[in-house]
Amino acid sequence: MALFTNEVIEKIKSEILSNMTHFDSKSVEKAIRTAVDRRQDFNSEEKILLEENLTNSILKYDIIQPLLNQENISEIMINGLDSIFIEENGQIKQTEIQFSSQNHLDQLIQKIATEVGREVNINTPIMDARLKDGSRVNVILNPIALNGPIITIRKFNQLFNEPHELIHIGMFPDFVGSFLQKCIESKYNLFICGGTGSGKTTLLNCLTSYISENERIVIIEDASEIKTPHISNSISLETRTHANITTPITMSTLIKNALRMRPDRIIVGEVRGSEVIDMLQAMNTGHDGSISTGHSNSAYDMLTRLEVIASTHSDVNHLLLRRQIISAIDLLVFVSRTSNGARQISEICELKKHKDDYDLNTLYKSGDTNTRLTDRLIHKEKLIQHEI
Repeated sequence: MALFTNEVIEKIKSEILSNMTHFDSKSVEKAIRTAVDRRQDFNSEEKILLEENLTNSILKYDIIQPLLNQENISEIMINGLDSIFIEENGQIKQTEIQFSSQNHLDQLIQKIATEVGREVNINTPIMDARLKDGSRVNVILNPIALNGPIITIRKFNQLFNEPHELIHIGMFPDFVGSFLQKCIESKYNLFICGGTGSGKTTLLNCLTSYISENERIVIIEDASEIKTPHISNSISLETRTHANITTPITMSTLIKNALRMRPDRIIVGEVRGSEVIDMLQAMNTGHDGSISTGHSNSAYDMLTRLEVIASTHSDVNHLLLRRQIISAIDLLVFVSRTSNGARQISEICELKKHKDDYDLNTLYKSGDTNTRLTDRLIHKEKLIQHEI
């Protein structure tokens, strides 16, 4: 966009839209080409760039579209008009891209909101949405964001669709992949945990390829990211909790409804609220092989966090809640992000079925030279194979 000022783009854009009678993508693209061809003040290379800029401005996401197109960029962080950061190959850096005016930025925000049928304004200053490609978007406006508006986009990762691709980049060794495959095939209840941006959803997405194509899967998320193209009997449910919905549809509502849909497995994208109790109930009432994710700093921390969340939303005695957690979860997979931005499985723990307290048996730790850990993993794999 550097060659053309926003004023030039907006002027040509206004001329194009004012002369249009049908607003669809093909009509817009044709009108853009016609308008660009008529310009005598630009050479051929400039016309190509002008057409791209106009297309991005009218049909796509304006000045951030080139960032969305780059596969090695995983996060886009817009901190007001003139401060746009990206996470590229695990490293955060500032770009030279800037919005020309408050109206320019507001137009992008409203375009995103309109596409997903949601409101974001002074009365509803926070919006969670999903772009067409599955990327997650969070918007927060003034006066809550003092240097706002703030837009945070976590791009939908299309690079990794199969476990062998994660093995190739070093997220986990192949024998760990083999172990996790047998766990899923034998319908162990898995909980994937880790910090923000550690790769939980990416790992979950890849591990679903181990699920049999003959099973019926119900997937529940705030923003749909999990794909199971090999499973024809797969249903994706998404929450609707924004202000212009008369009756909010929460994760808890969807999990309860999923129990009536005859699922073989229930996959919950991430638990952080009252849905924890419903997820535990699902895992404890015959829906073996269920998988979920959550934020934590360790595998043990995930268990205590689940207990705290559940106790916040329930009057049930904490000891009974703990027993529910112990009964429900079989394995915890903790993923982390290294200092150079790489993601990896740091730890796999088995939750032993003691009655009143958490007892984790570490089966695998990344980078540990202690072969006994690997031996434990192999031994557990043999037990699972026997179960299958």
